[in-house]
Amino acid sequence: SDMSRALFMVLLCFLGIVPTSSFYRPSILSFSKLFRPRSCLSMSSSTSSASYGLLSSQEELSKATTDWEVDCYSRPVKDENGKKLWEVLITDSSGSLRYSQSLPSNSVNSLTVRTSIEACVSQACDLGGASRPSTVRFFRGEMFNMLSIALSQVDVVARPSRATHALNGWLAERHAGVYPKMVGYDARLRKAKAAQYLDITTPVRLPDALLGERYAFVSLPVSEFLEGGGVAETRSGLKGRSCPVPAGLAPDSFVPGIVVMSQRCEALASWMEGSELSSIECDIRRRTVNLSCDISTKYLLAKLNDEQRKEAGGFEEAK
Repeated sequence: SDMSRALFMVLLCFLGIVPTSSFYRPSILSFSKLFRPRSCLSMSSSTSSASYGLLSSQEELSKATTDWEVDCYSRPVKDENGKKLWEVLITDSSGSLRYSQSLPSNSVNSLTVRTSIEACVSQACDLGGASRPSTVRFFRGEMFNMLSIALSQVDVVARPSRATHALNGWLAERHAGVYPKMVGYDARLRKAKAAQYLDITTPVRLPDALLGERYAFVSLPVSEFLEGGGVAETRSGLKGRSCPVPAGLAPDSFVPGIVVMSQRCEALASWMEGSELSSIECDIRRRTVNLSCDISTKYLLAKLNDEQRKEAGGFEEAK
């Protein structure tokens, strides 16, 4: 029906997963491959320093979206006094805008973060011609208070969210090719992942009004997500945001997803649009389908029977 099809599109656009080259022969792609490297990230020879400030060209700024992503955190680099390097990184959802600023370890607070954001807006928007941000997302739970206060003093909507794909890609890029070349780099300071999320293992049950009647694992070709496709983000009338599609991926590659059929699809689609849904995961051991939202919440979407459990395994493998 039209209702179930509308919700189907929202779910696929919200998956936030990396498309694979084949539904049955997945290729593993890191977030760093979603966005191309920048030559302007060259290293400086001074202690614990890299290129900072606005790192995007005029052409790149013209492609920037109004959805921005920010991170403020320490990096695996120490200065001559043994203090860790702190940075503010700002990008947009397309990865076109890039702005970085180092912070003294004794001056990491909401005021300095707000000042960095305002400097980025001034350079990228007022002088560079980029569109001013309307929404700014951040994923670190431990920086929630500081970033919330900083963003509350800027004319934007702050959204705690793990759907920060461009930022994740940039962080992975810097951890692979920038920080290791800096004077004072200490690999022991780097944790297992460049971008870490809070691990919430117990999903919360969705309200009954938001539960679907039936579910099915499906896949759509990448071409459907590209310009002119049926679920392209630029198509009018669709709710939600699309996951980034790596450049050069074959149009006939498949993106795995889930169909939810419900007579209350409009309510569920509207809820998902505001929930900062970042991914859908199947817990094969617990036989559940879970929705990861904001920076710390996991919802139980459905339970799996024996047949669905096998399909869920294929879904996770394809991702």
